[in-house]
Amino acid sequence: MNTKHPDPKLDTHDSEGIVRHVRDRYGAIAKAGGGGCCTTDTGCCGPDTERATAIGIGYTPLDLEILPDGANLGLGCGAPVDHLDLQPGETMLDLGSGAGIDAILAARIVGPEGHVIGIDMTPEMITRARDNAIAASAGQVEFRQGRLEELPVDDASIDAVTSNCVINLVPDKLKVFREIRRVLRPGGRVVVADIVLDGDLPEEISNDLLAYVGCVAGAMERERYFGMLEEAGLGHVEILKDVDFLASTKIPADVQQMMTARGLSASDVAGVARSVTYRALAPAE
Repeated sequence: MNTKHPDPKLDTHDSEGIVRHVRDRYGAIAKAGGGGCCTTDTGCCGPDTERATAIGIGYTPLDLEILPDGANLGLGCGAPVDHLDLQPGETMLDLGSGAGIDAILAARIVGPEGHVIGIDMTPEMITRARDNAIAASAGQVEFRQGRLEELPVDDASIDAVTSNCVINLVPDKLKVFREIRRVLRPGGRVVVADIVLDGDLPEEISNDLLAYVGCVAGAMERERYFGMLEEAGLGHVEILKDVDFLASTKIPADVQQMMTARGLSASDVAGVARSVTYRALAPAE
């Protein structure tokens, strides 16, 4: 196997270029049916690895048992749905819904009278998610292709919003937060699992494109991230979980190759990249 790292550099001014690379990576993962823990040609992934990854970030064995094969791709950095306090009949929106794991788990809570909408920009993920929803007999779930910066969702139509390790991949996070505020009903709630930074990443990582699409370099400094959340009109922020991201999940193999090629190890970013699950509320009026 050729393990030479291609050394792609991150142009932070090329937002659409970043989006294309993110779409390409996750499209390849969807086609391969997994690979969140590594590149698809290394052979280190599989159902056992993806199951261990999911349990490590907060999903329960029961969660995984009720999911159809192919819903758990070993992605994410938390298990936010359990913290949403969903009620039967509510409408939930999942941003960056991937293969549908959180949307399908939410469907069992909102029930047949409820509605779950998943948004993803990757066509391959949308296809896989729709197949998974059919396999799960989750007729109240639908998946729409779209960007998080411009949600194909009506104003004030959503009771609860979730997202699992996706907002950090979007270059313009403020637009995402403003869109969340737009679609939420008065008093609506948000529970998101995401990556934030407590300190600076080594320059070799922060400037590397593969680290970006692997969720590390795309992360924003904590104070700035939550400042944008409040600027968008979402308040009453509560941190529900805050752990070292690299201690709770496996570094993607292509990112690991990049770090090894530059003489870096996990200890160089230990404690800097944080996996944070938080709750926020839209104004009641």
